[in-house]
Amino acid sequence: MKKRKYHNAAANHLREYSSIYLFVIVLFLMGVIFGAVIVNSLSFTQKEDLFYYLSQFFGQASQGKVAETGDLFVQSFFHNSKFIGLIWLLGISVIGLPVILILLFMKGMVVGFTVGFLVNQMGWDGFLLSFVSILPQNFIIIPVFIVTGALAVTFSLKMVRNQFMKKVNQPVLPLFARYMLVFLFAVVFLMAAAGIEAYVSPALMKTVIQSAN
Repeated sequence: MKKRKYHNAAANHLREYSSIYLFVIVLFLMGVIFGAVIVNSLSFTQKEDLFYYLSQFFGQASQGKVAETGDLFVQSFFHNSKFIGLIWLLGISVIGLPVILILLFMKGMVVGFTVGFLVNQMGWDGFLLSFVSILPQNFIIIPVFIVTGALAVTFSLKMVRNQFMKKVNQPVLPLFARYMLVFLFAVVFLMAAAGIEAYVSPALMKTVIQSAN
């Protein structure tokens, strides 16, 4: 019964705020496309400099000289946790709505630029590298960012509505409790993504680099 209750609540929430989720997904995809387009606007010297540092990193990765897996796990987890922590904080503020959207766009732009640069410089090998080094953990991270971003937007809109439209005043405490609960679940998913980034992606990346060489 509890499972059915939560399932119905989630379905009703998605139905009610489907337009916001769609907007956030489109915004993120626009960031990915924009990041990929930026690659083509870089000068030849800029591309050469970036690819030099990238080659140095790949050389170290192929020899197993990257950071310890424990350190990678901690770095990945805290980096992504700080990001959704900022989104959470902006969601409970009345003025944080535009900043949430900007952060999601920039996150998409970083992903698009990274994949676009690898493909631009290395072709098929670059695509394989991005597939094994960037996509595995992002299959979890990106949906978490989209869901938490959309929830932060909806919560911020409700806060604005409560502040300026007294007729539709809703009790804030139950909304805040659900808001907190979802972000706590998001942190758990980010731990799983950090585990993939620390323990799975480096091994896959090493295999692809050695086969390419």
